Amino acid sequence: MSTKKQPLSPDEKARILAEVQRDHALRDKSYREQALNIYPHVCGRCGREFSGKRLRELTVHHRDNDHMNNPPDGSNWELLCLYCHDNEHETPQQREHYEGSPMGGNGPTLGFKAFEGLKNLLPNHGESDSAPQGNVQPEE
Repeated sequence: MSTKKQPLSPDEKARILAEVQRDHALRDKSYREQALNIYPHVCGRCGREFSGKRLRELTVHHRDNDHMNNPPDGSNWELLCLYCHDNEHETPQQREHYEGSPMGGNGPTLGFKAFEGLKNLLPNHGESDSAPQGNVQPEE
């Protein structure tokens, strides 16, 4: 004897979908708010700071990629900006495609150097005309 499942009515589908969305929003809100209370509002990769309306650009990344693993101490979370979070979840094929490009993963892990080259713009104040200390190349 076979029993066929009856298709859900549109009202029942809407009710289930609303319940799932509500539960997901509550879970997101709770661990997001906890993470924002625990951690400084700074992207863990590029170091950009966020406040005010731009705080919404800061996302909670689950280090083990398990969205159900939300310990109260926040040990599975890190705050990442939208761009760094997208980069974190790229596939290996996408990473290979961008290797060597300006957006590739060859740069420092904490992002760009905001003050790189600043020393070259400042007057010498009695220093020699040698290269800046951070960019000294070994002589061959």
